[in-house]
Amino acid sequence: MKITNICCIGAGYVGGPTMAVIAQKCPNIKVTVVDVNENRINAWNSSNEEELPIYEPGLAEVVKEARGRNLFFSTNVEQAIDEAEMIFISVNTPTKTYGAGKGMAADLKYIELCARQIAKVAKTDKIVVEKSTLPVRTASAIKEILTNTGNGVRYQILSNPEFLAEGTAVVDLFNPDRVLIGGDTTPEGQNAIQSLVDVYANWVPKERILTTNIWSSELSKLTANAFLAQRVSSINALSELCEKTGADVNEVAKAIGMDSRIGPKFLKASVGFGGSCFQKDILNLVYIAKSFGLNEVADYWEQVIIMNDHQKRRFSKNIVSTLYNTISGKKIAFFGWAFKKDTNDTRESAAIYVADDLINEQASISVYDPKVSHEQILFDLNYLETRKEAQNSKYITSNENAYEACKDAHAIAILTEWDEFKEYDWQKIYDSMLKPAFVFDGRNVLDGEKLRKIGFHYQGIGS
Repeated sequence: MKITNICCIGAGYVGGPTMAVIAQKCPNIKVTVVDVNENRINAWNSSNEEELPIYEPGLAEVVKEARGRNLFFSTNVEQAIDEAEMIFISVNTPTKTYGAGKGMAADLKYIELCARQIAKVAKTDKIVVEKSTLPVRTASAIKEILTNTGNGVRYQILSNPEFLAEGTAVVDLFNPDRVLIGGDTTPEGQNAIQSLVDVYANWVPKERILTTNIWSSELSKLTANAFLAQRVSSINALSELCEKTGADVNEVAKAIGMDSRIGPKFLKASVGFGGSCFQKDILNLVYIAKSFGLNEVADYWEQVIIMNDHQKRRFSKNIVSTLYNTISGKKIAFFGWAFKKDTNDTRESAAIYVADDLINEQASISVYDPKVSHEQILFDLNYLETRKEAQNSKYITSNENAYEACKDAHAIAILTEWDEFKEYDWQKIYDSMLKPAFVFDGRNVLDGEKLRKIGFHYQGIGS
């Protein structure tokens, strides 16, 4: 089937950028991104590029080129479903907070709602593409819902997991390591796979488009994130050992990264990984393993999460112990709140949990992040439900710039590796702080020797 009309349900961090790039690269395909969140759709349609709901370098330019030509953002979900030959499902699949599998399993209620809406609206045959990260064998549940409507519409279900890194999502979409497409081994399934291959082949070399059965595709996404997160937790575990032995984790990482069998990527010690995928996908993997009675497998992967949580707590405890075991009433400036640079995504950011720990000690937190709003910061803290919302508002403030954030502060904590932090006038910052002035570099982005010469008490991770 030659695809001329695509619908994507979900205008979030995956659906929005992915569909924008598909529209730009495939001008002959109409791409409509739909969402029930009217404010989000209005933001995607805003003529002010600063108002796009997602910040990614290069995204605004892609949207501007394709929007109104063959890229559309709408709340009319049913019309988009009806018109499309191919429907991407790109809705949230958070970890369950209730019932069986609470705290581990993926909550598939939004996926099921999408499937039921497609089944209700569709009058012609559809290819339905899983773009959300899903547990293995979710495709069979989607197909069962779709094919039991009795209206004669035929469906093919494909798995096309995303492997985007936030902050480089547009670059990743333009030049992916691989595009993975899984589907049925039947002739109809293979035809559906080929339809999606043909879309990506407009700009992706065919040798980078990998086709598998649908179960392998679903599991590959979880496994990829688990392996990447494992590397982060591994180097973070070693960072604590380095601090005790006098080794430097950066030197250790460089030495082992030069081994071609290991490589240098994801060996950067830090306060811990965040983002929407790593923790969620590993917990999902743990739950799947346990559901099959593979307890040793589950324990192995769960340790990656345990180590990451430990790293965040260790960072918080170190701030308290270094500041003479009391931070009550002391001002701590946070540089960064997003989980990584070049994104406004704060999901599972280490900053949230470090702030929560320090507020428990009655510290005053002053935050500067170039892309994260005060409303989002408060939302993230309130979501933890550690204390009442009024208490969070009392202990945390946001600032327009970093210099304001650290005025009269006792310490600065670097929680996101924004490049601009390296370019600051650190002498000016030192002069504005209470003495002794401390810097806790949770991302190892600053020149520790330079800061020590100015007068700071500087601590990085793993040295």
